[in-house]
Amino acid sequence: MSKDIAEKIRSLREQIRKHDYLYYVQNSPQISDKKYDELMSELKELESQNPHLITPDSATQRVSGKPIEGFKQVRHSVAMLSIDNTYNADELRKFDERIAKGLGNKKYSYAVELKIDGLAISLRYEKGLLVSGATRGDGTRGDDVTNNIRTIKAIPLSLAGDAPDVLEVRGEVYMPKKAFEQLNEEREQQGQLVFANPRNAAAGSLKLLDAKITAQRKLSFFAYSLGQTSETFAKSHLECLEKFKKLGLPVNPNIKKAADIDEAIKICDKWEKKRYELGYQIDGMVIKLDQLEERDILGATGRAPRWCISYKFAAEQAQTKVLSIDVQVGKTGNLTPVANLEPVQLAGTTVKRASLHNFDEIDRLDVRQGDTVIIEKAGEIIPQVVEVKKELRPKGAKPFARPTKCPVCGAKAQKDEDGVYIRCINSSCPAQLKEKLRYFAGRGQMDIENLGPAVIEQLVDGKIVKDFGDLYSLDTETLAGLERMAEKSAKNIIDGIDKSKTQSLDRLIAALGIRGIGVQNAEILAGQFGSIEKIKKATVEELSDIEQIGPVLAQSIYEYFHDSNNLKIIDKLITAGVNPKQKQIKKSSELAGKTFVVTGTLENFKRSEIEQLIKQHGGKTSSSVSKKTDFVVAGENAGSKLDKALQLQVNVINEKEFLKMLHTDRH
Repeated sequence: MSKDIAEKIRSLREQIRKHDYLYYVQNSPQISDKKYDELMSELKELESQNPHLITPDSATQRVSGKPIEGFKQVRHSVAMLSIDNTYNADELRKFDERIAKGLGNKKYSYAVELKIDGLAISLRYEKGLLVSGATRGDGTRGDDVTNNIRTIKAIPLSLAGDAPDVLEVRGEVYMPKKAFEQLNEEREQQGQLVFANPRNAAAGSLKLLDAKITAQRKLSFFAYSLGQTSETFAKSHLECLEKFKKLGLPVNPNIKKAADIDEAIKICDKWEKKRYELGYQIDGMVIKLDQLEERDILGATGRAPRWCISYKFAAEQAQTKVLSIDVQVGKTGNLTPVANLEPVQLAGTTVKRASLHNFDEIDRLDVRQGDTVIIEKAGEIIPQVVEVKKELRPKGAKPFARPTKCPVCGAKAQKDEDGVYIRCINSSCPAQLKEKLRYFAGRGQMDIENLGPAVIEQLVDGKIVKDFGDLYSLDTETLAGLERMAEKSAKNIIDGIDKSKTQSLDRLIAALGIRGIGVQNAEILAGQFGSIEKIKKATVEELSDIEQIGPVLAQSIYEYFHDSNNLKIIDKLITAGVNPKQKQIKKSSELAGKTFVVTGTLENFKRSEIEQLIKQHGGKTSSSVSKKTDFVVAGENAGSKLDKALQLQVNVINEKEFLKMLHTDRH
């Protein structure tokens, strides 16, 4: 029986690894997201029942259990040098002249690549398994970001085929444009500052101390060069990249060979025009000598190789005029200034509006109505004002006054403590309600088909819908009475509303728009409590004790579920049939009410395995020892946590004693 389970687990891992490769590397998925999720759920279930069968390269081990306290520095075995930049074709030809001179005018060729705008990293594989990932840092030392690297599904945890005993792969972690847009939308809805561009978002995500949050950021990766290797790997750059592909590593499909510098320049010119068609951001091209032996002849300066150069694209900008400045109201009441512009072509689209982000930014730039401004697309996605031509400012142009009232409902506006946002504090504000309803009905939340912004506008303006609960009281006749609404369209919306009643608990929690609570924290709350009723009864202390929630979010959740207006809306939802329960893994209660800290090197368990067992049997785990700790499970070299346990007189047990508590043993 145990052999059958082990084989089933092995088979599931192989299937998931294959479908990760097809989806993230080949961009040609063969199964639906639902089917993929079913495979992953089955693997998680089997591994939770058989923790001794968990291996480091299992797809379930991509995310570490706890946040880390900080990043360790690691020394690169081969220095990660920078690349010299140029911005024009003449300098590329001068680079080529230096190459020809250095190689004694022998024949050579180039590899021309897209310069992905992300964060350079080094991956180290030993015997085919990913053992570490580090940022470039200063080129000699970087930050150990292994936990976060493991969450990126484009990066294989184990290599396919025969790999050298040691193989270091250099590449770029980046955030696709769609993921960037979605992340900023979520941050804006939660009242958080948005990222300026995909590169900043990728870098910020990779430097988070909590890998579970990184896992939500949908980062990706392209491999582009070789670091240390225990054996000769390839003779040329292009051969190296082909071998990377065979090992299951993602390589950008747009790399071309160029016979000479003129052909390389033509490739660069082509991509300068086509760059906006890509699903990710590039900021230029990289031209490299193809033959590795020739690179060795040329060597490097103190900071950059002599055998490659980066051709940077100029940021595309446009000049236009600010016709007016509007203030928009978000679902959490954030007041956001937006510049209405004279229409202008920029990066392939007509731009009529540009974000000014917040009122501190308006003051910094000193943007005024009537100003002539320079705009560019942040990360080639979000139009923003980068410069004001003050010499062209019309006489009498006045500074923009910060709002003291909501522009929609007239309620008082106040600045966030320690924040940059000014917020409308009227929870019944129609503008907030419209945004809340759009979010509630959105794809990541209740996914109510056909309930678009135009319909929501009419429902709120006509005072037909005053909160989420009112959506579930709508009927076909009421909807058919709206402008440009046929009876069939009305029925489709009602069908979408009825269908949304079956959404999972985590989606409902996310849809409520609790300040600071996005998709990930909604999943945590749903898994912890299992129902809305239990969340309503939770104390601030109970909420604070949940990993990744903490005191600030705990207070936000507690206040939401103790607000009489919110409770009335939730009651409406429940009465209408929206009250999902979260499916939870069946647990025993042998360790119920007990809190454990696991420390030191264990003989038969990984820490993650023993922590899984504790949770499976009703106990709680913590990363630090306190008076609330019931037991410390200590292995060798337990260190300061063991010292603290002894100081606080907490029960210290070893593995065997822990297993006796479960009335089990491990062989």
